[in-house]
Amino acid sequence: MLLPAFAVIGGLVLLVWSAERFVEGAAASSRRLGVSPLLIGMLVLGFGTSAPELMVSALAAGQGNPGLALGNAYGSNIANIGLILGLVALASPLSVHSGVIRRELPLLGGVTLLSALLMWGGVIGRMEGSLLLALLAAFILFSILQARRIGPDALAAETEESLAVKPMSLKAGLVWTLVGLLLLIVSSRILVWGAVAIAQGFGVSDLIIGLTVVAVGTSLPELAASVSALRRGEHDLVLGNVVGSNLFNTLGVVGLAAVIRPIEVGSEVLLRDWSLMAVMTALMVVFAMGWRGRPGRINRLEGAVLLTLFLGYMLFMVRLVVLSGSA
Repeated sequence: MLLPAFAVIGGLVLLVWSAERFVEGAAASSRRLGVSPLLIGMLVLGFGTSAPELMVSALAAGQGNPGLALGNAYGSNIANIGLILGLVALASPLSVHSGVIRRELPLLGGVTLLSALLMWGGVIGRMEGSLLLALLAAFILFSILQARRIGPDALAAETEESLAVKPMSLKAGLVWTLVGLLLLIVSSRILVWGAVAIAQGFGVSDLIIGLTVVAVGTSLPELAASVSALRRGEHDLVLGNVVGSNLFNTLGVVGLAAVIRPIEVGSEVLLRDWSLMAVMTALMVVFAMGWRGRPGRINRLEGAVLLTLFLGYMLFMVRLVVLSGSA
C-alpha cells in the first residue's frame, strides 16, 4: 500500500502544479489572441480549473473504473462549495456583483436536477453522456454570444486585474499551456493507478475513493485560484470559478466519462452524494442570489454552514472506509 499512497500524493502534487500552469498559460494565450476578459473569466478560468477532474475521470473510465470518474466529479462539486466557498467566506464574506454569475447560478441548479433524472434508471449511458456534452457545447456557445453583447461586468473587470498580475507573452502562454496539459495527463495516470490500488487494498469501491481523496485533491486548483482571487478582493472571480467548475464537472466530466464507458449508479449515490450536492448547490444559489430583498452575499455564518456540511460528509465517508477495512 505504500507505493500506491506515494503515487496518490505525488500524482496530486504534480496534478495541482500542472493545472495551475495550464490555466495560467491558457488564460494568457487567450488574452493575447484577443479573447475578451469576460469570456476568459466565464470559460477559461472557470472551466480550466476542472482540467484535473476531466483528465482523471476520462482515464478512470477508459481503464474500467467509471465509479471513480463519477465520484471525482460529484465529490469535487461538493468540495468546491463546502470546502472552497466555505473557507473563503469564513475568511472574508463574498459580495456578488456580476450579472453573469447571477444568470449562471440558476442554470447550475437546473443541471444538477437534470443529473438526478439521468441517474434514475441506475445507469448513465452513452446517450445520456452525449446529452450532457451537447448541453455543455450549447452553454459554451451561449457564453460566447453573451460575452459579445454584455456591457461592463464585475467578472470581466476582476479577470482583467487577475491577468495583469502575471503578464505573459503569447509564446510563453502557449508553451505553458502545452506543458501543463502533458503533465496533467501524466499525473492523472499516476493518481488513478494509486487511487484504484488503495480502493482495492481497503476493500472499498472506487466510487468512495473518488468522492473523497481524489475529489478533494482535484479541487485544489480551484482552492488555490480562489485564495489568490480573495487576496486581491476579486469576490466575483471566486464564485465564478466555483460555478464554472461545477457546471463543467456535471456536464463535461460526467458526460465524457459516460461516453467512454457507461456508468452504473447505485441508489446510494442518488440518496447520499447527489442529495448533498443538490442541497449545497441550492444553498449557494440562495445565498449568492439574495433573498427577501437582501443583496447577494455569502457571509461568514453561511460559509460556516457550507463548511460544516462538507466536514460532516467527509467524516461519514471516512467512517465507511474504516468499517469496510475492518469487515
